Amino acid sequence: MILLTPDLREMLLANGRQRDVDHAPVVKFFNPFGIGTWLATEFDEDGDILFGLADLGYPELGSFSLEELSSLRLPFGLGIERDILFASDIPISLWAEAARETGSIRAAERVIDTVGQWRWLGN
Repeated sequence: MILLTPDLREMLLANGRQRDVDHAPVVKFFNPFGIGTWLATEFDEDGDILFGLADLGYPELGSFSLEELSSLRLPFGLGIERDILFASDIPISLWAEAARETGSIRAAERVIDTVGQWRWLGN
């Protein structure tokens, strides 16, 4: 699977050019066999480093490598995948807060989907 389409790449690069903005995640990557979920908001001009929320057992904001994600080989010849249905307009800081409260990005996503965005937006 192609992890970044040209459109997603351009959105991430555009976000990366804007400083001091709490962007919503543009793309979600996940390990289909277990632990590992990443929400990316920005892409560096170098073409490899993404910024966002990574969850490898504990959700943390930071940078991660697209090349490393692409090179991971999982059972049955699979790799990290992109969630083609993922969409969010919730800022990454609120995703991080929800993920820390619930214990993971996946748990936060279930709560956000169930309860609705308004809870995380302070309504």
